[in-house]
Amino acid sequence: MSEIQLWTLTFIVLSFGVYMTIAWRSRVRETEGFYVAGHGVPTIANGAAIGADWMSAASFISMAGLIAFMGYDGGIYLMGWTGGYVLLALLLAPYLRKWGKFTVPEFVGDRYSELVRTIAAAAAVIVSFTYVVGQMNGGGIVFSRFLNIDIAYGVIIAAAIIFVYAVLGGMKSITWTQVAQYTVLIIAYLIPAVAVAQVMTGIPIPQVSFGQILDELNTLSVQLGLDIYTDPFSTRPMVDIFLVTMALMIGTAGLPHVIIRFYTTKTVRGSRYSAFWALFFIALLYTTAPAVGAFTKFNLLDGVNGTPTDALPNWVDNWMATGLVTVNENADAINSVSNDPAAGADLTVNNDILVLASPEIAGLPAPVVGLVAAGGMAAAMSTAAGLLLVISSSVSHDFYFRRFRRNAGDAERLMVGRIAMAGAIIVAMIAGINPPAFVAQVVAFAFGMAAASFFPAIVLGIFWKRCNAIGAASGMIAGLTLTISYMLYTLEVFGLQANDHILGVSPEGIGTIGALTNFVVTIAVSKMTAPPSRHITEMVESIRYPAARRREPTGAGG
Repeated sequence: MSEIQLWTLTFIVLSFGVYMTIAWRSRVRETEGFYVAGHGVPTIANGAAIGADWMSAASFISMAGLIAFMGYDGGIYLMGWTGGYVLLALLLAPYLRKWGKFTVPEFVGDRYSELVRTIAAAAAVIVSFTYVVGQMNGGGIVFSRFLNIDIAYGVIIAAAIIFVYAVLGGMKSITWTQVAQYTVLIIAYLIPAVAVAQVMTGIPIPQVSFGQILDELNTLSVQLGLDIYTDPFSTRPMVDIFLVTMALMIGTAGLPHVIIRFYTTKTVRGSRYSAFWALFFIALLYTTAPAVGAFTKFNLLDGVNGTPTDALPNWVDNWMATGLVTVNENADAINSVSNDPAAGADLTVNNDILVLASPEIAGLPAPVVGLVAAGGMAAAMSTAAGLLLVISSSVSHDFYFRRFRRNAGDAERLMVGRIAMAGAIIVAMIAGINPPAFVAQVVAFAFGMAAASFFPAIVLGIFWKRCNAIGAASGMIAGLTLTISYMLYTLEVFGLQANDHILGVSPEGIGTIGALTNFVVTIAVSKMTAPPSRHITEMVESIRYPAARRREPTGAGG
């Protein structure tokens, strides 16, 4: 076992031991504790848990890699995900928390009808399952490289560990585990970033210092056949940049596994403070990611430019064993680099390895490499657990309890939820072994689906009293169907052939079109059909305005 593998194993075993201990001590036996942690999570802890839930393997493992190869255009992930969180925290979360239900399907069920609840529950399962596939693959990549095993076995190990602590204690267990996971992942992300910034620029603040190397990075990129790093719209059309950013933003605001976090605090005020703390914790990583992308891209290109293929750095050999880095066997030296296997470059590097490989590329010591591996696993596991809980609650509460067994007790509903979670883990594990795209792209597909289904139903449900059940149901079905159909059309999944993008719209950006379709169909159908009952409109009023503001004046002239 190499020194890197030894340190990796040490950090992973220690961190996993902490997670399992927390899960055991936080185990629950009632549905309120399982789904919303008994509404008893302190605001700062809830903010850290939201941050961990938010910053998945896509944020930790893949985002900086996409920024490294997309350059300026990679900012879509930063703008979309961060802007979406602000939109969720300010526009939707306080109202949903005031409604006081466990799940998003429960909100739309109360607001519209049982039919809409069922549609929303099905959408929650589809969105969460797509999202969790990316997390499983991210965990497999970590185990594959640092424990020297096949990616398939790495995915299986990650799935088994997630199953134990997520199924055991539900939201209460997951929340406190995610606090620990956030601590691990942010330390693992910042330490190498600060170290590399100090070595390369003499300024140990990566958010400030990475601008110093951009001119040199542009020159290297051109020499190796890549687009100029700082040029806008070089990898995607301008319209697609807008569509992807918007899809990520409004998809974020509709993600069920994040929204449910705002139900776990004691009060609505606590929910708002949780949003503030979460934004702070998220910003620590998201403001660092562009620097990590730039530093790693520079070190990668500088280390291989013109190098003979038989004299490449050790990190290339280490990652070639995983199949995520390949060298053209016909090349004598590295004169071109790409992240696209079809490009035929001398060196092909998978987006998803850049953050994990950055300490090796920069020549940092083995303990730092092992710490980054543990951070990557923490990011993948934290989000996967929250997603699996959404699947569990949708199946056990919104399908089983609401549609089939209204007299089911807590024990029976918990058993069904845990069985659903186990089934989802098995299916996601199989899909995670051979995902349709890079980790961050798979996650972006989930955001697009959330944008096309949940966001319009929630926004119109809160802010437009005229919106009715048949309109919401029609809109959700239309938006989600369009989005999924286009993704299947443009991606090579389920044995289907991938097709060209229509009008330059990528599968990551189609969620915006799906959301617009949802809005148009919902409004049109609602206008053409009967308005909701007075009881429903009064419920909408009750979450939008304080009681004192709605009280009728009394006395003369009242």
